[in-house]
Amino acid sequence: MFIRIDLTSQVPIYLQIRSAIISAIAAGEMAAGNELPSVRRLAVDIGVNMHTVNKAYNMLRQDGYIEINRRSGAVISAQKYHKDSFEAIMSALLSTAAEACARGLDEKEFLQMSQKAYQLSLTGNPKEDIL
Repeated sequence: MFIRIDLTSQVPIYLQIRSAIISAIAAGEMAAGNELPSVRRLAVDIGVNMHTVNKAYNMLRQDGYIEINRRSGAVISAQKYHKDSFEAIMSALLSTAAEACARGLDEKEFLQMSQKAYQLSLTGNPKEDIL
């Protein structure tokens, strides 16, 4: 698994790691049962503090994307639907929709952008291809 971190980004590194793993799952690059690198291994590979990776892994575990076992480490969860996922997705969509409205996008433009973003998430294309 390849994770690209942008040290100049305003997005915290732990959220970049979380997003990269979720993107890999969405694109089918990682499937249920696939092992993630250990916290220590990933931290060394991308050149960040272990606590940063640990924070990302804990968020992924809380959101139901991964399971963490002391013996086998972190693996992608087989569970597709997490109890709180609908509320979290709706909250993010509401926030994004409000921002789109505030920036002057109409409903049709917003829906087109949303559809394109959804399709890109399935292909694993970099964010630079969105616009």
